[in-house]
Amino acid sequence: MTLISEWEIILRVVVAAALGAVVGMERELNNQPAGLRTHMILVVGAALAMCLSINISIEYDGDPARLAAQVISGIGFLGAGAILRYGFNVKGLTTATTLWSMAIVGMAVGYGYYLISVAITIIMLITLTLLNFIEKRWVNRNVMRSLTIEADEQGDTIKNVRKTISKLADKIESFTIQKNIKTKRIRIKVLAHIDKGEKMESLTQTISNIEGVRNLKVE
Repeated sequence: MTLISEWEIILRVVVAAALGAVVGMERELNNQPAGLRTHMILVVGAALAMCLSINISIEYDGDPARLAAQVISGIGFLGAGAILRYGFNVKGLTTATTLWSMAIVGMAVGYGYYLISVAITIIMLITLTLLNFIEKRWVNRNVMRSLTIEADEQGDTIKNVRKTISKLADKIESFTIQKNIKTKRIRIKVLAHIDKGEKMESLTQTISNIEGVRNLKVE
């Protein structure tokens, strides 16, 4: 194995940056925490680390996998930072996996596997865009919601609230009622799986229109 020239290293880093930009743009368009710049910088760094690992191992008769192994383990911390918690839901798992996978792609480019790197990037892009389309169109995308309803204790307020949520929620995990005897106010707390989009909008609108409801909070 011969040393990788500086011009060849630059070429490999540029190719890696282009591949990172392709996947990063898809994440950017979907408003993910790690987008275009993050993926490009990540893949460039991984490719450079692989090139340096090869050259250093040749010059000093070492193991070319040692530096590369540190890149793989280090990406785990970066991926963890892309995973965000929104109330009872988690967002960013897909982005964390793309970060890890693109780091491997960057290392492959750094080693000189251009065709494989391009092919893997295309497969990842198809997977992200096609599955995203399928999930939005055919897969039920419900999330756990926490609803807090404050209302005056009158008539069928509790009954109407429960009926509305039962009708529009996919599944109710809990339904608790707190009552203030002095003020004659009630607080209803609900944990339920509710489909994103029209069902959520319809639910908030219907509950807001129930007689006696004074405040509605959705998390």
